[in-house]
Amino acid sequence: MMRAMWSAAAGMNVQQYNMDTISNNLANVNTTGFKKARAEFQDLLYQTVNLAGTNSSTSSTIPAGIQLGHGAKLQSLMRQFSTGNLRQTANRFDMAIEGDGFFRVTQPDGTLAYTRDGGFTTDQNGALVNSAGYLLDPQITIPQDALSVTIAGDGTVSVTQPGQTQPQQVGQITLSHFVNPTGLNQLGRNLLQPTLASGEAIDGTPGSDGLGTINQGFLEVSNVDVAEEMVNMIIGQRAYEANSKTIRTVDDMLSLLNNLKR
Repeated sequence: MMRAMWSAAAGMNVQQYNMDTISNNLANVNTTGFKKARAEFQDLLYQTVNLAGTNSSTSSTIPAGIQLGHGAKLQSLMRQFSTGNLRQTANRFDMAIEGDGFFRVTQPDGTLAYTRDGGFTTDQNGALVNSAGYLLDPQITIPQDALSVTIAGDGTVSVTQPGQTQPQQVGQITLSHFVNPTGLNQLGRNLLQPTLASGEAIDGTPGSDGLGTINQGFLEVSNVDVAEEMVNMIIGQRAYEANSKTIRTVDDMLSLLNNLKR
């Protein structure tokens, strides 16, 4: 009976992680470029009482063994990189990636970080930066006297200046993608960094080599489905409740055992 109590406690623990994941998804329902996560569980070790295939006689074997489980544990949090809906904005520097890929930004320590958040603006020098002031990589500077800015689907940035009749190209946006984006390290602030699990970044031009295209004047919203998360929350709550009832039931059984009289 004590095994059942500990197994139920392990079940309550994993459902707590499940609720933590769901609550974080819901908290970021309006976060630009946010990708929802899903808690993945696995069963714990088994105590083998009788191994399947063991000889039961000289001419026969046991067809099914006896293995008693010890509950479950959190295996991983799988982040889902499906493209979120695109929302039109009034900012000419906002960009959304339709398809695979990440923008690259340079952090203050000089290292690169990757993001799906395409909310860019210009700094005091006209360079494109994200909301935290990190420079877009490769760096693109918009002339101060630019009358219009056009960002093509392939990442070509062109501007029209006074006295010019034709737009002039001032930069080229490149995107990066990974063999296993789920393995990226979450830094917060909508930033990610590669790990051994994700593999090295593969850079390319938007619209080529499997990379998505860029949509100017749009932002990618979170891919969190509120209805789905609410259903998952109910399921997690009921699973937590069922495990807690298991503990109470085992406690009642132990109480009966302690109160046995001759």
